This record gives sequence, C-alpha cells and structure tokens, in this order.
Amino acid sequence: MSQDNMIKFECTVCKTVNYFSHKNKKILKTRLELKKYCKHCNTSTLHKETK
Repeated sequence: MSQDNMIKFECTVCKTVNYFSHKNKKILKTRLELKKYCKHCNTSTLHKETK
C-alpha cells in the first residue's frame, strides 16, 4: 500500500484527526465528507478530508 493514496479525516467540531482511509485520487477529485463517530465529542459528527 502506498502512502500517496492515504487520506485523513478531521472532525469539524473539535478539529481532531480520528480516521485514516484510502482514496483513488484519479477518479475522485473532490474532498470526501462523511458522518462518523468522534470519540472526543461522543457523537456522530461530520468528518472532512484533510491533507
């Protein structure tokens, strides 16, 4: 697995990086936004892709 396909997901509420994933950057040009559980906020919040 190459590191150039790795992306980080950051919580929009508390700004902590909670999740890591892979993405095909040739197909998906826009940044991903997923609703995931944040252990710091104790709720499901919107997580955005960061660099």
